[in-house]
Amino acid sequence: MIYFLACLPFLGQVAQAAPGSTFTTLLIPMLLIFAVMYILLLRPQRKKERQRKEILSKIKKNDKVMTIGGIYGTVTSIRPDEVVLKIDDNTNVRVRFSRSSIARIIVEEEGELPKK
Repeated sequence: MIYFLACLPFLGQVAQAAPGSTFTTLLIPMLLIFAVMYILLLRPQRKKERQRKEILSKIKKNDKVMTIGGIYGTVTSIRPDEVVLKIDDNTNVRVRFSRSSIARIIVEEEGELPKK
């Protein structure tokens, strides 16, 4: 304990002697935090966005799709910015959606279509 108290004046002088080293000691952890955030957050988000754009570009007439809101339908027409879905076969209900509101294309072999 006495040794620690005797060293206190010297510790203050050491911290004041190297002002440039405090900048680098702060910069390195900040760079590491940014790298971790990029790896954990930004890369997967960009990958998902790329896959989503790929799905939207593959939509064609008579595809069965699900919208972001959970509505299932069959594509009847496609324009660059909108899609018309046939929602009910019996009453021939058709609804226009923004092309970006399509969540996924339903594959019938997977059994993802809702049972009526």
